[in-house]
Amino acid sequence: MKSPLLSLPGAVPAEGVDDGVAAHYGDLFREQRALADGTGFVDLSHRAVVTVSGEDRLTWLHLLLTQHVSELPAGEAAEALILSANGHVEHALYLVDDGATVWAHVEPGTQDALVAYLESMKFFYRAEVADRTADFAVVHLPAGSIAGVPAGVVVRETPYGRDLFLPRADLESYAAEAGPPAGILAHEALRVEHHRPRLGFETDHRTIPHELGWIGTAVHLQKGCYRGQETVARVQNLGKPPRRLVFLHLDGSEVHLPPQGTGIRLADEGPDGRRIGFITTSVRHHELGPVALALVKRNVPADAPLMAGDTAAAQETVVQP
Repeated sequence: MKSPLLSLPGAVPAEGVDDGVAAHYGDLFREQRALADGTGFVDLSHRAVVTVSGEDRLTWLHLLLTQHVSELPAGEAAEALILSANGHVEHALYLVDDGATVWAHVEPGTQDALVAYLESMKFFYRAEVADRTADFAVVHLPAGSIAGVPAGVVVRETPYGRDLFLPRADLESYAAEAGPPAGILAHEALRVEHHRPRLGFETDHRTIPHELGWIGTAVHLQKGCYRGQETVARVQNLGKPPRRLVFLHLDGSEVHLPPQGTGIRLADEGPDGRRIGFITTSVRHHELGPVALALVKRNVPADAPLMAGDTAAAQETVVQP
């Protein structure tokens, strides 16, 4: 869905999965600094919104999600995953319960598959699943923001800010009052700074939660009864994940950022060295310069200098080897 905020002065459309909202509004670093200072907002209206209502909504979702949600207090935010039978990540949900309905925003274009899976698992549970993307838009307010929230709007509050499930018809009027807009590139830069994985960027068809640090934030190790739990428990108790997420400081002299999928090799192995990982997200940060998240093999030394394509990179540990 194309956001009406693309008509704001300076708006440059984003591409790829984030098509439909602004990449930036003319000054990427100013927008990042504003978010870091707790001002402005981010239009995330391209993200999908799925709700689950009904008396059994929490106890039912508890059986399907990696997170403990059976007693989730109203207003408390949570992150949760849906895994395949082999423990690979299929969906990431960012949710909150308002006392009557669970609201979740998910990656653009994933809602059909998510709703279909949830519907297939309802059985006798009293729960109603709905795709509300056409009616509600996600707006992000950064941590520390004093911007107002309209009465009746569901809010998901986290250490990184507040996600508003705003009626889509109110998006333009709210934007006029919420302060300067920041594009998705500014939002992504802060996400990378905080080492937060994103479905479809840090994940591929074989990603397991341990590789990305989702254990503890999106996976509750003291609950069971969800698909893929056996893999989670086995890796947690008996083994180690084959890959690990790292944060990279990239050589600032390079003009272009290495795109997603760029192969990573050990710097001392030369241009013909073996591939030991790949870039998942690369951004330009207003303070840190060019940085990236990447997946590398677990046994890569944590202090080893790396090359991302032709770009030198120094790594910081996110997930322990």
